[in-house]
Formats: sequence, structure tokens, C-alpha cells
Amino acid sequence: MLVEDNPGDVRLLEETLRHGAWAVHLQVVHDGMDALRFMRQESPYAGASRPDLVLLDLNLPGMDGRQVLAEVRSDVRLNGIPLVIFTSSPADDDVLLAFNFHAEGYLRKPVRLDQFEQLVERLVTPTRPLGRPARDADARP
Repeated sequence: MLVEDNPGDVRLLEETLRHGAWAVHLQVVHDGMDALRFMRQESPYAGASRPDLVLLDLNLPGMDGRQVLAEVRSDVRLNGIPLVIFTSSPADDDVLLAFNFHAEGYLRKPVRLDQFEQLVERLVTPTRPLGRPARDADARP
């Protein structure tokens, strides 16, 4: 599942997945409240499958990604869902917050299609920890 309010970032990830060799079904929600409703399978997402992985932007309208992360980690029904922070924020405080709340990774958004393809490859076939932390050279665009 992708939690992202920027249509350009959504489209780039969808296009990357569509043209790649990956069998990934991407669900997209655009704000923090919908992310929680989806994960909790509440209306209008009552029939939705629990996500295998959540890519979570931090800067969302309404409930932001930081609040979503804290809420997911405090909810026993949701805290087993792997969350990867997927954001343009380079702030050390955001990196620290992500790992304090046990996010599985922190990935800086790439800006070019080839960087998105590399990112998707890492997500669907991980061979090493994701983006630990933003100081990781290939976690930066």
C-alpha cells in the first residue's frame, strides 16, 4: 500500500510497477486517516486485504505520516504490518522518529524514473535492510 498525497509520486510508482517484472498489486490512499481505515479494514475499505507492506509519506494532509506511524505501532491489530517511510524529508529528526517507532526503513523519494525502478527492485526483492538510515548513500536521490 502507498500512502501518498502527491499525484505525481503516485503515478511514477504506478508506472514503474506496471512496466517492471514485478507482480505487485498497489493500493493507494491519499491521507493518514484513510491509511488507518484501510489497514483496519473499516468503511469504505471493509473488504480490503491487509497490506503486506506500507510505503508511508510523512507530509500528508490532516493526520500526517508521523501520527500514522505512531498510531499503527500502538495498535496491536496493526503493529505487525511492515512500514517503510517514503518521503522527501531529509530531516534527522524524521529519521530518528521513524526508527524509534520501529519503521522497517526510511527511503528518500527519488526524482528520476531510473531511481524509482531501483527503489522498487529493492522493495520487492530486498537483500539488505532498507535505507538504514538516510545517511546510506543509495537511500538518497
